[in-house]
Amino acid sequence: MSQQTRLATPEDYPRIMEIWESSVRATHDFLLEDDLSYFKRTIPTDYLPQLTVYLLMLQDQPIAFASVSEGNLEMLFVHNDYRSKGYGKILFQFMDETKGITKVDVNEQNHQAIGFYEKLGFRKTGRSEKDGSGKNYPIVHMQK
Repeated sequence: MSQQTRLATPEDYPRIMEIWESSVRATHDFLLEDDLSYFKRTIPTDYLPQLTVYLLMLQDQPIAFASVSEGNLEMLFVHNDYRSKGYGKILFQFMDETKGITKVDVNEQNHQAIGFYEKLGFRKTGRSEKDGSGKNYPIVHMQK
């Protein structure tokens, strides 16, 4: 299958949020529904406009997105229909080659993501009790 990567625009935000919700519902079963709603509201207004977001396209359809800022992988989400098929790794490698990824923060309860990043050479370097929004979701800090 032919895939490509392109910069996202604000017109892509609805699809980005579909990808995000599909991925989060599959991997973040610990997330409270109220917090899911909070993130659905704030990501398009408070996060995406501040970041350079790339889309992984498969047959002209966005299936995953990622963003890196100052070496930190800010986000990498793959639509649940495309998870475990190598697309996350493809997008990660593209972001690493173009932006240089040295660190990532992962929800401690998201064991799949921690395993994914460990396979890519990351190691746990620290932990925070709360996430970046101050919510009670512990974060594992990882570095290459």
